[in-house]
Amino acid sequence: MATRPLGETEFEETTIERLKRLGYDYLHAQELFQRGERNSLHEVVLYGRLEAFLKKAYPAIPEHEIKRLAQVLTAPDEVKLINRNMHFHKMLTKGLEFSYEVNDETYTPHVFPIDWEHPENNDFLVVNQLSIEGRMSRRPDIVIYINGLPLIVFELKNPNNEQATVYDAYTQIQNYTYDISQLFNYNAFVVISDNVETKHGMPFADYDFFASWKSIDGRNVDNNRANTMRTLIEGLFPKDRLLNYIRNFIVFLEEGSKITKVGAKYHQFFGVNFAVNEAIRATRPDGDRKIGVMYHTTGSGKSLSMLFFVGILSRHPEMENPSIVIQVDRNDLDEQLHDTFVQGKSYIGHVHHAENTEQLRTLLRGEAGQIIFSTIEKFRKKEGETRHPVLSERRNIVVIADEAHRTQAGFAGGFAAQLRYALPNASYIGFTGTPVDFVDNNTEEIFGHIIHRYDMAQAVEDKATLPIYYESRLIPLDLSAGDIDEKYRKIIEEAGGDDEESESYKRKWAALEKVVGTPKRLRRLAKDIVSHFNQVANPFQKAMIVCMSRRIAVDLYNYLREIPECPPVEVIMTGDVSKDPKEWREVQPGSKYAHIKSKKEQEEVKAKLRDPEDPLKFVIVVDMWLTGMDAKPLSYLYIDKPMKGHNLMQAIARVNRVFPGKEGGVVVDYIGIATSLKEATHKYTQSGGTGSPTYDISEAVNIFMDHLEAVRGFIPSKIDMQNWRAKPKIEREDFIADLVNILLTHISHPSRGERKDFLFRFSE
Repeated sequence: MATRPLGETEFEETTIERLKRLGYDYLHAQELFQRGERNSLHEVVLYGRLEAFLKKAYPAIPEHEIKRLAQVLTAPDEVKLINRNMHFHKMLTKGLEFSYEVNDETYTPHVFPIDWEHPENNDFLVVNQLSIEGRMSRRPDIVIYINGLPLIVFELKNPNNEQATVYDAYTQIQNYTYDISQLFNYNAFVVISDNVETKHGMPFADYDFFASWKSIDGRNVDNNRANTMRTLIEGLFPKDRLLNYIRNFIVFLEEGSKITKVGAKYHQFFGVNFAVNEAIRATRPDGDRKIGVMYHTTGSGKSLSMLFFVGILSRHPEMENPSIVIQVDRNDLDEQLHDTFVQGKSYIGHVHHAENTEQLRTLLRGEAGQIIFSTIEKFRKKEGETRHPVLSERRNIVVIADEAHRTQAGFAGGFAAQLRYALPNASYIGFTGTPVDFVDNNTEEIFGHIIHRYDMAQAVEDKATLPIYYESRLIPLDLSAGDIDEKYRKIIEEAGGDDEESESYKRKWAALEKVVGTPKRLRRLAKDIVSHFNQVANPFQKAMIVCMSRRIAVDLYNYLREIPECPPVEVIMTGDVSKDPKEWREVQPGSKYAHIKSKKEQEEVKAKLRDPEDPLKFVIVVDMWLTGMDAKPLSYLYIDKPMKGHNLMQAIARVNRVFPGKEGGVVVDYIGIATSLKEATHKYTQSGGTGSPTYDISEAVNIFMDHLEAVRGFIPSKIDMQNWRAKPKIEREDFIADLVNILLTHISHPSRGERKDFLFRFSE
């Protein structure tokens, strides 16, 4: 084995010291052999420690059966590695029924390899330089064992070597899954770091889905660029938190034969834990039934946060087997959320989807412990009812309102009121990606205070979502009436407002639609979209085109089809039997679909859009798929429709999802939404900043090298620079990191000493 650089060795030792301070035991891998705790280089489980825990936790089980139990727990019987990992994780977190006989009597206790409720009863051990023989011989930097089970792997790179990056550590982990795959039968998650970047993730995931841990307490975010390992260990690795994360915040999503292992990011972990605590408070006999509002920006994993919340709440002893109603207002949102929950069946169990009002009433009158999906309109009165009948008076019912602001108006007798008549003692929580101050009705008054906030600026900073770039490619309108400019300006201002159903608004919209949808303009639009996309898009990327009306969408489709170099395109829109031309329901040339598609056909097109290998590149929409539809390869949004506020932000979030090789989403404006976009962005960020999320830390290094004395002048006089090299490892690393962060802040913003978050690059 090659000698490792000094910097990497010190980084490893300091990381171990941090874990020891949290109460972890430590042994070098050689000591495991010397102490007889490991007999073979192929062996990765420390059976002596596992058996010692089981013997202590289950003293009634005979010793020879303890050995058999240890073998059962560590022998996941699956062909594929990820299947073995999923099988083991299920045994780890949910336990198993273990049968044994004593004096001809059979006993079947439910056993766990970890005492989840009492962290102090478990054995936490840090081991470094663990040589493992598999397909190849490999030596991970650090392995964390809990009760002899190797659950976390650290791979570290020298912080002082510019050529050794955190991505190199990721690559090593990927190779380990092949070369020493037995270690990853048991792995919960991995950590990769060069101390400038520290990320955690699932060993089977693409690098883009690894994430930084940026908070120690869940309230204060650490965006510093040095000593990221400190934040991760102090924020995630206290023993109770680590067990909480492994047990409650890792899920295997199953879609057919495809299995995806997902772990929570820091904002999901803290936000959901806060929400669970509020739910316990609100549902108690003296609780106020207002759990609160979770504001996590669109694209940051809200569906998974809801899944984790439901899973934890369903198992919480204080909730006494609760029923949980997930209530939405749109079928497309309902389906996406429902699909996520169904894919997570190994985590939460069976999910009911109320297809109609009668089925909803039957489910809510039924037994406790159910997870029920329903649209808000199913809480309607039947003919002859003056108000909705009471379906259940239990207090351990939790109603989760997705995008809460859309569904909770109408307390004078609307659907929201009927829901409360039906479930008079239920408690309510709102999950939303829309800032509360976008909403006219008082969301906090209905649900309670904001439990946790994670805004768009922070999501971009964290790379939980991608930055969005704006490009103006305005195409002039074919104007005829003298006052059309003023009408156009007003319709842009009113788009997305509350008066969209007024006759005045509809007349102005119709006038604007005529000049937007002229053949001359749409032909120019079609040519520009094809030319732009073919010049800038990568092979895996897709685009969504947003039009004002169904007629314009169909006309644009026809003009696009006339262009030889236009990639495959489909229209997604609703149908109106009394108004649709029959041609809209006929299969289109070059496609196997009509414009008005069945539910099944829409799902087929959605699958094509999500598949980077499928030739479909464009979808044209009017209103559908602008909320709740997640297709990660979507990278370009061509907007030719007046939009504003949360409707606009929901739409542009279609292109901010993380996908391998995707650097950001691009909004191409053909109609003039720049002002609306800036106004909406201001509300979607706590700081209200605009610009681009760039922050070049190399500037600090250049200035230091060229102007050493000037850099020293930046150091506050209260900081003692004497004998810093003599400090203990952790104190020295923390001292250097804090100093670097002070310098970075001063150099980036010398007049303010603070950072401003940015979302958009505007290129006119």
